[in-house]
Amino acid sequence: MEQSYRISDEELKQLQRVELEILVELDRICRKYEIQYSLDGGTLLGAVRHKGFIPWDDDIDVIMLRDEYFKFRKACRRELDHNRFFLQDYRTDPHYRWGYAKIRRNGTELMRPGQKKLKQHSGVYIDLFVADNVPDNGVVRRLHYLLCYLIRKMQYSEVGKDTEKNCVKKGLYRMLSKVPRDTIFHIRNCLAARSNRKRTELISHYTFGYPKRCRYGLPRKCFDEMVEMEFEGKKFYGFKDYHSYLFGHYGDYMTLPPKEERVPHLEIERLRLIPPMAE
Repeated sequence: MEQSYRISDEELKQLQRVELEILVELDRICRKYEIQYSLDGGTLLGAVRHKGFIPWDDDIDVIMLRDEYFKFRKACRRELDHNRFFLQDYRTDPHYRWGYAKIRRNGTELMRPGQKKLKQHSGVYIDLFVADNVPDNGVVRRLHYLLCYLIRKMQYSEVGKDTEKNCVKKGLYRMLSKVPRDTIFHIRNCLAARSNRKRTELISHYTFGYPKRCRYGLPRKCFDEMVEMEFEGKKFYGFKDYHSYLFGHYGDYMTLPPKEERVPHLEIERLRLIPPMAE
């Protein structure tokens, strides 16, 4: 495996510019087709606390409900600038294993450790998380959480069977890697369809874990209303009730982390960037 490295300050700025270009394209399509989305995670926090990127942040996250994502995926077939961008999920990329979508920038490369052999499109990306309902019943919610955890591990197994250093875990990943990729997504889709039959208190993107304080999900009510937010001098959409969302995610989210933690966390094996197109 190639050694990962920490990107330089200049590379980080270039990476952020390419990611912002992708976000602008997503926003353009969503506005045209009236598709509801919100900035998510550190990107939402950046909009609230910094009116742009958290200075050391190295990615962009967006979230939408599953019905909105279906509308977005359909719109992208005719509307996405396919010369510049690629909407990646398990349907559009036969080598892609993750349960959330990405929009990639063609002509670039961002290779994560252990993922070279997956042969998936590996351009610079933003994450597009798709949210589904979480059961309200306490017992069913815990079982639902465990199933989502197992799905995540099955998806990661193709990487984990080679990169995991613990022998027992490595063996488990090898066993899980025998489960066909399409079977994993069929299980996930059935779980989402069943859970989305009625509105619930919480939502979650099933295949990406939340912190312990909100392990089962975040407030569904946050999706009821969006507002425009400033981000890097542009306007994008975010939850009007961003406080409930960010407090659940981060706790005291307006307090900066210790100085030693203010560094990019994305592990990269290879990085190739191009400047975004001029507006």
